[in-house]
Amino acid sequence: MSDGRLSVFKTYKLYVGGKFPRSESGRVYEVTDSKGKWLANAPQSSRKDARDAVVAARKAFGGWSGATAYNRGQILYRVAEMLEGRREQFVREVADAEGLSKSKAAAVVDAAVDRWVWYAGWTDKIGQIVGGANPVAGPFFNLSTPEPTGVVAVLAPQESSFLGLVSVIAPVIATGNTAVVVASAGAPLPALSLGEVLATSDLPGGVVNILSGSTAELAAPLASHQDVNAIDLTGADAGLAKELEIAAADNLKRVLRPQAVDTADWSADPGTLRLTAFLETKTVWHPTGALGASGSSY
Repeated sequence: MSDGRLSVFKTYKLYVGGKFPRSESGRVYEVTDSKGKWLANAPQSSRKDARDAVVAARKAFGGWSGATAYNRGQILYRVAEMLEGRREQFVREVADAEGLSKSKAAAVVDAAVDRWVWYAGWTDKIGQIVGGANPVAGPFFNLSTPEPTGVVAVLAPQESSFLGLVSVIAPVIATGNTAVVVASAGAPLPALSLGEVLATSDLPGGVVNILSGSTAELAAPLASHQDVNAIDLTGADAGLAKELEIAAADNLKRVLRPQAVDTADWSADPGTLRLTAFLETKTVWHPTGALGASGSSY
């Protein structure tokens, strides 16, 4: 610079348990733009980092799943607000990561903000869509209600899609799950910056945990981890996905296989597929009839 001042380069860190640790391994790797120009050093997460992220996600699950759907919607909307406030930063990072012009990167960021709002609006409505009263031949009420699966490992899209990243994280937490996210290995910077947005948006620490590094190295221990309840294979190639499905079967994890949209257009209407992918259905039977003296049904 002409005045002799040195630029302050950003130090990218992981986002685990609401904090920003460096990788336990101390490793970093170079991240470059689409033309091979150096952008930053990103943390090279280890298997220990992945296990720590699962612990944080499990610790956060009780409070997050127990929050009202309306409250979760408020927080997701707050994420959209905070992302909108940092729009210029993300336009720059997305342009570098995805090799886009500034105008196209701006459109991607705007779509990502809108996607958070979309899922914020679904938090208190999805239960009415997939739950309800079931007709039975007998003097009973039979009610089905959706409940979150638990801790979900999410392999983010590898094609440097920020909109894709948001599209795989938001539905998981909208329904009360917590997430361990493995960012795109080649373009992790927008994902790591998203952690800063989440940390300032009232989202409890541990609800979303973001790791960067080798997808294959991190996905293997997550798929076999006994305290991970489900895995989204969006960011895995066919060979890795097959290995992870086998590992996930050890404790009967839910597995979401890549859909056609995952390799096509993330801007398409997302529908409710990802909202329902990590929900369990609880069915309750209750007798009907006259109330006894105690006030209970019989």
